[in-house]
Amino acid sequence: MKRSEINTILREGEAFIRDHGFMLPRFASFAPDEMRALSDTAIYHNRLGWDVTDYGEGRFSEYGLFLFTVRNGNIEDLAKKSGMLYAEKIMISRDMQISPMHTHYSKVEDIINRAGGVLVLELYGSRDDGSIDREKGVEVVVDGVARTIAAGDKLQLMPGESVTLVPGVWHAFWAEHGDCMIGEVSTVNDDLNDNWFEEEIGRFSELEEDEEPWRLLVSDY
Repeated sequence: MKRSEINTILREGEAFIRDHGFMLPRFASFAPDEMRALSDTAIYHNRLGWDVTDYGEGRFSEYGLFLFTVRNGNIEDLAKKSGMLYAEKIMISRDMQISPMHTHYSKVEDIINRAGGVLVLELYGSRDDGSIDREKGVEVVVDGVARTIAAGDKLQLMPGESVTLVPGVWHAFWAEHGDCMIGEVSTVNDDLNDNWFEEEIGRFSELEEDEEPWRLLVSDY
């Protein structure tokens, strides 16, 4: 992705989040030099901040996601079961923009439709080795109520609704009937090691530096 494209996506995403009443922390507005001065803080160490990905496919409007990590612990604390064991993100999925099929090795997450369109999740179970089983359904909890979802069925979440996903629940998601602001509350987030995609794709985008960054991305850290 070109840095100029990312800058535009960040500006549009920040406005979308603000227009839907979600307030970002102060460091969200820091210029690149201000962020670099925080390199010895948890913002850097735990990869808080802006994130834009096209999963290395080069077609962001069809296949991508916008994210901001608000808070996050680290894997060492999770292993010790002490300290900050949780994370929170705010994300934007554009209308019909797919986040590809994946699961997590250890992260448990609540995916929440915070505002906008309908959030759609396509769900599958897993085989004994953890790989996707496209013949197997799953049981998930939707706002505290257990639901059985057949393999490949589409779970629709209206604004305010949420689903809990545990490791081994394979999921892809996208917005319909308008862009969607998505919340994620989870155990510690580790995007470097805890994402298992069905296809061999990249979690982070290759950047073409055609202009200066407006905001740093977590991949710039």
